[in-house]
Amino acid sequence: MKRIVLVLMAVIWAISGCQETKEPEQPVEEKTDQAKMEPTLKVHYIDVGQGDATLVEFDGHAILIDAGHWKSTQAVDYLKEIGITEIDLAVGTHPDADHIGQLAQVIGEFNVDEVWMPGNTSTSNTYLNVMQSIDASGTDYYEPRAGEVFDIGKMEIEVLYPEEITGAANEESISMKLAYGDVRFVFTGDAGVKEEQWMIDSGTDLQAEILHLGHHGSNTSTGKAFLEAVSAEIAIYSAGADNSYGHPHAEVLAAAENAGAEVYGTDVNGTVIVESDGDSYRIVTEREGVAAEGENRCININIASSAELQQIAGVGEAYAAEIMRMRPFDTIDELADIKGIGQGTVTAIKEQGLACIGE
Repeated sequence: MKRIVLVLMAVIWAISGCQETKEPEQPVEEKTDQAKMEPTLKVHYIDVGQGDATLVEFDGHAILIDAGHWKSTQAVDYLKEIGITEIDLAVGTHPDADHIGQLAQVIGEFNVDEVWMPGNTSTSNTYLNVMQSIDASGTDYYEPRAGEVFDIGKMEIEVLYPEEITGAANEESISMKLAYGDVRFVFTGDAGVKEEQWMIDSGTDLQAEILHLGHHGSNTSTGKAFLEAVSAEIAIYSAGADNSYGHPHAEVLAAAENAGAEVYGTDVNGTVIVESDGDSYRIVTEREGVAAEGENRCININIASSAELQQIAGVGEAYAAEIMRMRPFDTIDELADIKGIGQGTVTAIKEQGLACIGE
């Protein structure tokens, strides 16, 4: 799949012809002929701090997947700033307040045709406000299930999860694969590794060019098997800078990179936009920065689990067991004392920059 990365410095781009939107205040530098591609699709991974909100714009249609945190107005502000007035489909992947936080406002302030939610309930005011807004507005409401396929214009939406609900709100997030021409996107909300394995076992083709990392890049999601099944070229996570949860987790970013994906994050790059014509795509970021090299993104070899240690260059299951047996270490260089780990491996570990020693 052909692609290019562009950097958008303090400018929000919108799709011409999809909605009546603002023009960018300054041009983005075109780095190759690919930059002249005329996109008919733009997927905005909106920087809403510690929360999720993604806008999918194409051919006069708009889909909103989650709506940010209840304590902020960033999602609504962004939609207004780029001139959105109508939304074909608003999806609340699950009832957590950092995913449906501004959904009630979206329903109240925009013309929303239909809302999807998984069906799990909550006693939070955020959830109750959303349901009241749906009822008051007369907006259509639906609870999609795995295996269902829907079309909105040229966009195909395949529901990957859940098959049924049991009350496990995070785990039973609505998970979807969106296909626009030859460019595909996977979203899983806060679904966990167990649920990812169910999707794999279902036999559904999960391959996609763009993967939204589950649960803000938490190590409860985006397992190795799922990364292999999706085989994404680009991985994007949504998280707030210096959040109290430690999202994203370093081992997840490392695993995504090891699987061949380039990683972008809203905490580092601001709003990330994927632009496409259905054949090729390019990445536009609000800020420069390498998500996998952000501050405090390391695997502390003195406390890491075996799975975490195995994300470090040259460290397999056997070496991970030895590291756990011999720790604590005062320096990374001391790993050379482990039989079989030579200076070359230690050098590779340092160059990777993922392993660290805690204070």
